[in-house]
Amino acid sequence: MDDKEKYDDTDFREVVSEEETDIEKSDVEKTSVEETKDTQKKEENEYEDICYICRRPESRAGKMIKIPNDICICADCMQKTFDSMNHPGFPMGDFSNMSGMPNISLVNLSDLQNMNNVPKSQRLKKKKPKEEKKAAPVLDIKSIPAPHKIKASLDEYVVGQEKAKKVMSVAVYNHYKRIACDHLDGIEIEKSNMLMIGPTGSGKTYMVRTLAKLLDVPLAIADATSLTEAGYIGDDIESVVSKLLAAADNDVERAEHGIIFIDEIDKIAKKKNTNQRDVSGESVQQGMLKLLEGAEIEVPVGANSKNAMVPMVTVNTKDILFICGGAFPDLEEIIKERLNKHSSMGFQADLKDKYDKEENLLHQVAVEDIRKYGMIPEFLGRLPVVFALDSLSEDMLVRILEEPKNAIIKQYKKLLEMDEVKLEFEPEALRAIARKAKKKDVGARALRAIIEEFMLDIMYEIPKDDNIGMVTITEDYIENKGGPLISMRGCAEIGERAIGSAGI
Repeated sequence: MDDKEKYDDTDFREVVSEEETDIEKSDVEKTSVEETKDTQKKEENEYEDICYICRRPESRAGKMIKIPNDICICADCMQKTFDSMNHPGFPMGDFSNMSGMPNISLVNLSDLQNMNNVPKSQRLKKKKPKEEKKAAPVLDIKSIPAPHKIKASLDEYVVGQEKAKKVMSVAVYNHYKRIACDHLDGIEIEKSNMLMIGPTGSGKTYMVRTLAKLLDVPLAIADATSLTEAGYIGDDIESVVSKLLAAADNDVERAEHGIIFIDEIDKIAKKKNTNQRDVSGESVQQGMLKLLEGAEIEVPVGANSKNAMVPMVTVNTKDILFICGGAFPDLEEIIKERLNKHSSMGFQADLKDKYDKEENLLHQVAVEDIRKYGMIPEFLGRLPVVFALDSLSEDMLVRILEEPKNAIIKQYKKLLEMDEVKLEFEPEALRAIARKAKKKDVGARALRAIIEEFMLDIMYEIPKDDNIGMVTITEDYIENKGGPLISMRGCAEIGERAIGSAGI
């Protein structure tokens, strides 16, 4: 009898403990739901309300009137609604005759629920009050690294291009000092927009990406080939600013301190010997003048076209750094023509082929050469910092293969490490890869294509055999004269020891 009472007591305790755990779980679930609701409310408070009718944000339309179903209407649209209701054609008293508003009976008010849910990509972040701005400025000059630190960080990712990295570091540092300084003494520092000229595959886009990552500022990369005058066929000129706004998470203040990189800028040069309207050449240059100089521009939020039914916002480009880059093919011929003007007949005359074999002829570029290429002088005047990148030599290509933090060789070594296989490259093999890439004449982009070609069979065959411990890429394998050296796990260890003893 006592044993039975004990069993009943234990059963009762188990039931009570289970109920307590269920209550605890429900409390945890409630707190988690409340926390998520709080975070959602905080996120909602960060963004501006948008009028359901005219799609203008709160900063432009004024304070919103909130009605059920989370619908916000600005005062202007509400007044227009009242005015239309007071119109003689609108039946205020007699609802039997609905001639003033056709098909009103077909409107279902329940369909209006969640109609004002605008995606975050089309919503603006609220601007901070002036008091908060003074307490915490958007950009602190002390947080910006010095030029030598910027260059040291670029050295970790970009091989060579010493002059280009130095010029970019100083120009960027001066630009952000210009933003941080006050103009109380009447001295206003001008913008230091940049124009970088370099052959394809020399690392123009890569340098700008690395720079934006280092400074932690929003970056927009646009292609000049898609830009046309007033969005004639392609994108509008001002769409590059809307891309920067999207990169800044629709924060206007943050976007106004960002970087815009316009690639393929040489493609908007003036078209020669044409009688047609130049909507993608000189017209684009003319339209970009106000962007480069600094102007208040209305751009759509969450779209590239102004015709889209999205809210508009005003962005000031005065403090946005513009970097333009292009390969400028055949610019060397214009430089040679200018340099060979001094050649004359006689014993001390310069030879016409004097500059034919010079690889880095772009370093002698002058503004008049770029103007002759097809860029208008007003456009060039707004890009005061002009510099050229080195063409990649065979030695530089070898260094690109193994030195940077994100080097191609390191990427493939990491891929094979996941299969517990060691990958090694002989120095002669790296030299052979660089030779092949140099012949293709497309810069560092050729390296990846070459390595992908001969690594295909290795990446396919290695997962078949778990005994493979190391793969060594040889020069003969690159030149299609032999195969790679494959060592099994036990042999790989012996080979490493033998090499070590031989080195000693």
